[in-house]
Amino acid sequence: MTTFSELGLGPKVLRAITEMGFEEPTPIQAKTLPIALAGRDLIGQAQTGTGKTAAFGIPMIERIDPSEDKVAALVMCPTRELAIQVADEIGKLARFKGIRVLPIYGGQEIGRQIRALKKHPQIIIGTPGRMLDHINRKTIRLDHVRMVVLDEADEMLDMGFMDDITAILGMVPPERHTMLFSATMPPNIQKLAQQFLRNPEHISVVPKQVSAPLIQQSYIEVHERQKFEVLTRLLDMESPDLAIIFGRTKRRVDELSEALQKLGYSADGLHGDLSQHQRDTVMRKFRDGSIDVLVATDVAARGLDVSGVSHVINFDLPQDPESYVHRIGRTGRAGREGVAWTFVTPREIDHLHFIEKVTRHRIARKPLPSVADAIESKQRLTAERVIDVLEKDEAKEFKGLAIQLLEQYDSVNLLAAALKLLTGEKKDVVIELTPEDPLRAKKRRPDVRTAGRYGGALPKDGSRGGGRGGGSRGSRYEDRDGSDRGGYGKRGGSEKGGRRNGGYLNTF
Repeated sequence: MTTFSELGLGPKVLRAITEMGFEEPTPIQAKTLPIALAGRDLIGQAQTGTGKTAAFGIPMIERIDPSEDKVAALVMCPTRELAIQVADEIGKLARFKGIRVLPIYGGQEIGRQIRALKKHPQIIIGTPGRMLDHINRKTIRLDHVRMVVLDEADEMLDMGFMDDITAILGMVPPERHTMLFSATMPPNIQKLAQQFLRNPEHISVVPKQVSAPLIQQSYIEVHERQKFEVLTRLLDMESPDLAIIFGRTKRRVDELSEALQKLGYSADGLHGDLSQHQRDTVMRKFRDGSIDVLVATDVAARGLDVSGVSHVINFDLPQDPESYVHRIGRTGRAGREGVAWTFVTPREIDHLHFIEKVTRHRIARKPLPSVADAIESKQRLTAERVIDVLEKDEAKEFKGLAIQLLEQYDSVNLLAAALKLLTGEKKDVVIELTPEDPLRAKKRRPDVRTAGRYGGALPKDGSRGGGRGGGSRGSRYEDRDGSDRGGYGKRGGSEKGGRRNGGYLNTF
């Protein structure tokens, strides 16, 4: 299969695929779609960011009748953030067919979810803990469920969802179509597959190289309070054609883009709380060069494909290696070289080494850029721009004025004043950014997961999508995704928590 049109999909699904910008299937989609559309169970081994959501979402949408008012499909995800992200993408794929999609997860008021369930969604995407809660309350009925997807199954089992998953699968009609996706295949995943899947097809898309070779990767060790000043120096030194700056939270993106604008940089922000019109406006300005710096969250930038991005700057270190790879992959595209800078606070060095270990790529340490370096680079860039205009003979209409000025002023002083004006000066404004807590790596428990995917380390801070009763193990009745039944972990459920930009209610 080389195109989506060869699959025999309905026109409404094909239209959604086209409008989402999907030109040809990714490797996991090419292998999965024919099997899934035929209704056969499958096990897909693929990393985050390979296009697996569409791989299971397209067959799901194709096979559901929009007139039915029963739950026809379930998608189980390890975190609320992934549930929101998956629901957003499937919602876009389903929009022309009129199929209703609903994400449910811990941390959101359950009464609100019950009201949404009364609108009869056909596809429910959620975390196992909250999904089982609704099933026990009879607010979700499984009698007509024909399709079940376990997304990032190894993550769910690692977070302790095995009992919830087996309970849910045990209540779904046995003649269902089941798809399981996992980055690794430890014994507990294989056991789960043997128990609940029927003669599944095995599909594996494991990239040989994690990090793109055309991207020059570097990091700067910098204290949190110094980050913004270092960023402006770096922008002045590097003078990127187009740059994407990644922040960890929506608040960070808002504060950072506003601060850059105050200092005269052509910047704007992109995150999940913006309306569709606002997002489209920001992206149009970035694509046509009206702004040359885009500040974004991971979720907002997912699927972002803009040609000509020369630089990616990780203002905040990402929470996991997959996010790092996804971020830096916004540059170095179509055979071009790209540059990726990452700011790392002293307490995050171990987490950086964890990312290096998983991506199998050494990230070079670079010194803090100095004020003198930044000024010199800006002056050199301005001089190059002046010479470029001169060589192209594009200033004919200014020659008369230039002659008049040269009659009154010394030529060297006059050119120096012009260069100073063109170079620009930072406005005398006070910039204060709300500090972010550092990320830390911690050792995994050796009995819960093979080290193949993460190399034995994980972020600390409840970033697996919420805590268990305030970070402790808690009671057996609490939601493991950090719902209102069991309380939150240290950061799970807040704007800063969660594995993927926690707490976003809308995604790009």
